[in-house]
Amino acid sequence: MNGPKGKYAWTATVGEKGQIVIPKQAREVFHIKPGDTLLLLGDEDKGIAIPNKGAFDSLFQAAFDEKDQKS
Repeated sequence: MNGPKGKYAWTATVGEKGQIVIPKQAREVFHIKPGDTLLLLGDEDKGIAIPNKGAFDSLFQAAFDEKDQKS
């Protein structure tokens, strides 16, 4: 399903094992490949979000850099 430019909405079905299949178009748009690890964020009022794969790279890098500087 397409909305305004750069905005999308898709549906996914939860299987018996609790797994979901990310729609092909979503995988293509966000460059999600088999074996990728995704971060899921949850808020009981707002729901579940899956941020961009690289969204936390700089945060993690900063945390590791700070740790390395203290060593």
